[in-house]
Amino acid sequence: MGRFLQSRPVVTAETHRPTLFEIFFDLVLVFGLIQVTTFMSGRPLPVTLAQGFLVLVLLWNSWLVYAWLGNYVRIDAGPIRAGVTVAMAAVFLIALVIPDAWKTGPDTTKPRLILVLAYVVVRLIQFALFYWVAADDRRLIRTVRLYALTTTLSWIPLVLGAVFGGTAQILLWAAALVIDMGGGVFALLVSGWPVRSPGHFVERHGLVVIIALGESLISVGAGIGTRTIQGPTMVAALLTLTVTVCLYWLYAASAASAGKALTTESGLRRGFVAGNAYSVAHLPLLAGTIYVALGVEEVLTGLAEEEPHGTLHWVPAIALFGGTALYLAGRATFLVLSIRRVQPEQFLAPAAALLLLPIGRHLPGLAALGLLTAFLVVLLSYEAWTRRSTRVQ
Repeated sequence: MGRFLQSRPVVTAETHRPTLFEIFFDLVLVFGLIQVTTFMSGRPLPVTLAQGFLVLVLLWNSWLVYAWLGNYVRIDAGPIRAGVTVAMAAVFLIALVIPDAWKTGPDTTKPRLILVLAYVVVRLIQFALFYWVAADDRRLIRTVRLYALTTTLSWIPLVLGAVFGGTAQILLWAAALVIDMGGGVFALLVSGWPVRSPGHFVERHGLVVIIALGESLISVGAGIGTRTIQGPTMVAALLTLTVTVCLYWLYAASAASAGKALTTESGLRRGFVAGNAYSVAHLPLLAGTIYVALGVEEVLTGLAEEEPHGTLHWVPAIALFGGTALYLAGRATFLVLSIRRVQPEQFLAPAAALLLLPIGRHLPGLAALGLLTAFLVVLLSYEAWTRRSTRVQ
């Protein structure tokens, strides 16, 4: 036991890649994303979209800090593995209570406090492990201290929001998450975060995007439920698959060039690009896919209940087209922060998706999903054509 506690962490190399244990951690995130979508679909209102976004940011922070830790040292060896396992259990607990985190009335404070306490545990373990692995790296210790200070401050509005509930909870939790994420960016700018393996960092974020996109396919089954599958629901399912494939390829093409750019960077500049292009810009990518999944589930639910001719309600329309716009805006930001350039169509695509929102709102759900699919197919085809034209020239 003493030898186990005294063993030093295994520092990663430039060629390090994600481990199976890290991918196992992602399974807990999958459960959390499913819980967020389930929560929003249970009561599809504008305020629910905001509440879902806040808990999504909280899940994102919980995953992100261990992606950075896994880039610095192997998290599947020694005492770190035990600490990350406990953190994983805390993230699972967060996901478990998400559906009850926004309930109001008597005896509803307990789930919110459980969520906050679990999140505090996740972050305390992260900071403890980072302090331990930093050893004599004074710069990393200073960075961790700066981040720990702002994160600790963010726990005050987080706890108060859990106690008060209602509108105060939304405002206080929003403030807490801004302080928390802002603290990470501040520490990055002032002291810097090390990125040992750019390949590991790129692959970890690429995997989480794929996980989020998979939520759109899961939402097909959730929307249909146990009802008999009819022709319209089969068409909607195939359209959803097409949307998911388009979103994937729109990201994959960007990720390839961004990954090469990150590899060419070194030192503090590499950490700066990684923190902004991946840790920050990937949040709207993740949120956009979850909103699209919610929109798909609402469309499939309407079709399964044999309401094919009713026009799409505002919340599903916002989720479908607004979620796509958020995803595309995240991709454009990702490109600007990584390769420092963006093509005109990539810059204009989010606005185009938003312009389709009022049109989709007045269409039946299946037609609206078809409109979104057509838009993404055209966008993907045009970008592929422009890349080929550029290579030929």
